[in-house]
Amino acid sequence: MTSRAAIVRQAPGEFEIADVEVGDPRQNEIRVRMVAAGMCHSDYHMMTGDSVAGHLPMVCGHEGTGIVESVGPDTPGWEVGDAVVFTWIPSCGKCRWCTTGMTNLCDRGRYLLAGHRFDDEDSYRFALPDGTPIGQMCQVGSFSQYTLVSVDSAIKLPEGSDLEKMWLLGCGVGTGWGSAVYAAETRPGDVVIVMGIGGIGINAVQGAHHAGAVSVIAVDPVEFKLEKALQLGATHAFATMDEAADYARSVTNGQGADRAIVSVSVVEGAHVAQAVSAIRKGGVVVVTGIAPDSETSIPISPLELTRYQKRIQGTIYGHANPRADVPRQIQMYDAGQLKLDELITRMYTLDEINEGYRDMVEGRNIRGGIRF
Repeated sequence: MTSRAAIVRQAPGEFEIADVEVGDPRQNEIRVRMVAAGMCHSDYHMMTGDSVAGHLPMVCGHEGTGIVESVGPDTPGWEVGDAVVFTWIPSCGKCRWCTTGMTNLCDRGRYLLAGHRFDDEDSYRFALPDGTPIGQMCQVGSFSQYTLVSVDSAIKLPEGSDLEKMWLLGCGVGTGWGSAVYAAETRPGDVVIVMGIGGIGINAVQGAHHAGAVSVIAVDPVEFKLEKALQLGATHAFATMDEAADYARSVTNGQGADRAIVSVSVVEGAHVAQAVSAIRKGGVVVVTGIAPDSETSIPISPLELTRYQKRIQGTIYGHANPRADVPRQIQMYDAGQLKLDELITRMYTLDEINEGYRDMVEGRNIRGGIRF
């Protein structure tokens, strides 16, 4: 099957729209006609080279919703016409991590940037017309009119789901919300700083608010993003971490924030150090933003960690368990407890993808998506 897709041929570079060939589904695979895809900063990292692709060219995109167009042989439980949302880390259900409830750490996650299938290093599902193999980011490749995924990377959506919004649940919402609720373990009455109000940070704001934080302090140099954070649960908003830390101390008798979540788009060690300085004794810093491979140090005092019992907690997917969390988040959305509509600043066409990413980098959108 021929499909139009946004591919990366080299990094750094830009997305190129190209005709690609999509294979037929094999056992435990489904081919999906895309309805919408999310434009996450992680895909931009692939384009800039901050994250290194295991294979180029690559079809990017790891958030998305669509309709099952065909089902591989001997794949029970799936039918043509099923509505799905993708999870960017597949869950096999059998490895140590899946069987202990940590599906975000599934062993198949090690192939996220490899481009090939987890079970065969020479197996690709996309190709150029001349036969050149094309990788799939996170084994999803949602920046394509059609894609082919393992059922381990798809979750069925209830009948009647709005597919032009549910793509948000595939990465941004779960990662941000989980960073505050699961990874940071925010509790009622906490003071929480969220550094960086993009697609992840805005949902960390929602998560901290939902968990009962008495102060949710948003930090971002872009005024538009701070205004949006205040609409979605932040109680205070500042342009710099120094201002946020000073405010946190002012409402905690000088102690500092209970939790700080680092969700800036390109993490530097200095960002983590600022967050560590802003928390109280026994406080937690959660690092959920992506750093370039070249960033290898954090300028903090080990003595500060020891003496004040501070903790730096890394997280992937916000410690989430998508197969359990996505249905729960749909229920929260239906009940008005989780905001989705307000997250989407603009939907773009596939041909406008580079414009969409310029808007993201220049702070003109919270979440941009592609409508197919």
